[in-house]
Amino acid sequence: MNQGKYVFSQLVEFASPTSFRTCVNRYNGNYKVKELPCWKQFLCMAFGQLTHRESLRDTILCLSANTDKLYHLGIGSLVSLSALAKANEKRDWRIYADFANILIRQAKSLYGEDHGELELSNPVFAIDATTVDLCLSAFTWAKFRSTKAAIKIHAQLNVKTAIPEFIHITTGKVHELNVLDLISFQPDSFYVFDRGYTDFKRLFHIHKSGAFFVIRARDRLSFKRIKSDSTARSRQILCDQTICFTNFYPHSFYPHHLRRIKFFDAESRKTLVFLTNNFELKPTEIATLYRHRWKIELFFKWIKQHLKVKSFWGTSSNAVKTQIWIAISAYLLVAIAKKKLCLKNSLYEILQVISISIFDRAVITDLFDRPKQIPDREVSPNQLTIFE
Repeated sequence: MNQGKYVFSQLVEFASPTSFRTCVNRYNGNYKVKELPCWKQFLCMAFGQLTHRESLRDTILCLSANTDKLYHLGIGSLVSLSALAKANEKRDWRIYADFANILIRQAKSLYGEDHGELELSNPVFAIDATTVDLCLSAFTWAKFRSTKAAIKIHAQLNVKTAIPEFIHITTGKVHELNVLDLISFQPDSFYVFDRGYTDFKRLFHIHKSGAFFVIRARDRLSFKRIKSDSTARSRQILCDQTICFTNFYPHSFYPHHLRRIKFFDAESRKTLVFLTNNFELKPTEIATLYRHRWKIELFFKWIKQHLKVKSFWGTSSNAVKTQIWIAISAYLLVAIAKKKLCLKNSLYEILQVISISIFDRAVITDLFDRPKQIPDREVSPNQLTIFE
């Protein structure tokens, strides 16, 4: 089916141009645009992400060296550096945010039956944020500290599939807790947080939504023990208690009972305390849920290392958000290709192979087939050797 098509074109085929056109029309993205429509801008930026370009100039230089291939990539004629920079500065970033959310839903449907390492049938999500430091003199809008600028990428990651199902970009001053107000919590789902998200009013909102949460408890928590499950005690489970808060504000914000589990991690030799509103799972299962929270840390580390979300190709808020959302779209395209093509390689391996094979005409699946072992030719005794 993909005979003769470039690898880049095969990958982009997993993105629907019709859905993209709907996003463009929603914000009049192509209004009075003649030279560089939004789809062409998306392809150029996605090309730069997938091939690890360092700047817009680097991206345009690479494309100009392959002008005879641009038509087959879907880009057509060569794009000027100024036109692409202007499009990133002026064109509404919400076009690419909406399109990335379409790809999220597409990936979610593909990975829906994948339970990963967890045997739990309920959906499990990890919520966290990562900070990207910026230069204050160049990014004056990204307020963080008096001498520092930054943005925060907030994400809700499906732990089982490693697909981000919610992403929000703010300046560095916005606290992570504020983003919880934007998330719709699904009943019977588990949400795992670090202790920086301790806000009992918002946690009680999750409880009222019919969802469950697992959060690491802060130190000096004032509570009263209602009862303990002595049968759950072991070398790892130091206690499994039902508690209620004794201080006025925590008790008024969260008037119901909570479950407090004290867990000893033999690997790190640390004692961790968890709070949850789920009283059905075993305490070891609660600890396992929290242990899988590290997957969102890996997700942030992955996109920072392998996509361009730390050094930006424009200084305006619109250009930064456009670049981040297109980077996330590139990540999702790789994830969708992995599932649809039944590739067993990791996302890192797929991205690396695609980055160096972007102009190949081979079918993507052929790039990951194991090469056949070619037997060494027998050396003729009459052949002279270099080193003797």
